[in-house]
Amino acid sequence: MNSENMITINGKQYPFEKEETILEVTERNGIDIPTLCHLKETTPTGACRVCLVEVEGARNLVTACTMPASNNMVVLTDTPKVIEARKYVITLLMASGNHNCTIGGAVQGDWTDFQLDVMEYDKTSELCDAYGSCKLQELAYKYQISDLLYELRSTIFETKYELEDVNPFIIRDFSRCILCGRCIKACNEVVVNRAINIGYRGVESKITAGGDSPYIDSDCVFCGQCLEVCPVGALIDKKAIGSYMWDEKIVRTTCPYCGVGCQMWLHIKEGRIVRVSAVEDGAPNMGRLCVKGRFGYDFIYSEDRLKTPLIKENDGFREASWDEALDMVAAKFKDIIAKNGPDALAGVSCARSINEDSYQMQKLFRAALGTNNIDHCART
Repeated sequence: MNSENMITINGKQYPFEKEETILEVTERNGIDIPTLCHLKETTPTGACRVCLVEVEGARNLVTACTMPASNNMVVLTDTPKVIEARKYVITLLMASGNHNCTIGGAVQGDWTDFQLDVMEYDKTSELCDAYGSCKLQELAYKYQISDLLYELRSTIFETKYELEDVNPFIIRDFSRCILCGRCIKACNEVVVNRAINIGYRGVESKITAGGDSPYIDSDCVFCGQCLEVCPVGALIDKKAIGSYMWDEKIVRTTCPYCGVGCQMWLHIKEGRIVRVSAVEDGAPNMGRLCVKGRFGYDFIYSEDRLKTPLIKENDGFREASWDEALDMVAAKFKDIIAKNGPDALAGVSCARSINEDSYQMQKLFRAALGTNNIDHCART
């Protein structure tokens, strides 16, 4: 750190690096500033306005995620003026769509009716699928949002765009989108697929794919990075509907699909995987997953999945033990080598296997069977 770069936050001095924002300085020093639109290592936009802070000498409150730290800057993060502004912003966001969590229930008598209306719109008997994991809901509880919420909601809310449910992986509920832009930054700057952006203007604004097409008709590759970063219930894992995040067991593991070694969380309920998410700080993927890693887990529970080796006899197959099946394969290999030599055998390894498996495969053929006829599927 350059000792000349010092910023004062809530009465204490902190060093900062060149081009760091106020938010980055506070995050590094354990000072909480709420935000809904900030996404690490992407371009800050200040879209949600929740991270407002006071800066000495500034005419208005500023967004901590966009304001660069400067030497001798004095920042206050939790003054009454800041709290009041944040509460109003969160209230407007809550009132802007089908955010039917229970924060308004204690004060507003009409809130239950609103929740029932939303459930009818969603065609479900459940609350929002992000209930319990929604960042907006979390902030609404933290700042105790209730005053004027129902009145504002009924005044400014109007469902302009229908729910999109035509692909097998992601539900897009535009009635809950707060236009924070995190999904756009994840798509354009994190995975660089550039499948989505913001379209239209003003109150007509909407997250669009291609020429305002459904995901399935656009350039989307269904990596689910947008789903990973959505702070509300606007993007929902279609395969995990109703599996709310409370009372679930989370297990870290390595993706089995290729040799990259992506780190993932398995979300488990009642002994079954209900969803998969990426480990944000886990190398090498650092919060990213592909479509197979994120959504390709239900084969585990397929009724068609083989649970034991099969040996072909006559016109059908019979179940066998692993010892019997492997002994038979070894015997066939020995018979072929005895009759035609080791070069009569060849092996093809999966190029997407983990490196250790590919190493063992070539070792088997070169050292044990005595042939260099070993290749992998990427060349075919």
